[in-house]
Amino acid sequence: MSFNLANMSFAERAQIEAEKSRLFDFWQSNLGKAKAEAGRLISEKSRRKGKWAEWVRAELDALNPPDFASLVRLEVNKMMAAAANSR
Repeated sequence: MSFNLANMSFAERAQIEAEKSRLFDFWQSNLGKAKAEAGRLISEKSRRKGKWAEWVRAELDALNPPDFASLVRLEVNKMMAAAANSR
């Protein structure tokens, strides 16, 4: 299977572009909310101590739609990496 768009039919390319557009619109509309949710999850770290990672996984699994959960997961990872780099 080729991932070169030039080797795909017009319909396949249009479908890929439509999905990319949908995901970009979703990202634009929900980034602020995802950052706030990620901040909430990270703020629980000191209180939950060793159980925090398990709790965050459960919280992320409960989020809907899955695209939003992925966006929040990305933001949590970015914030955690930024905190680790600032030490």
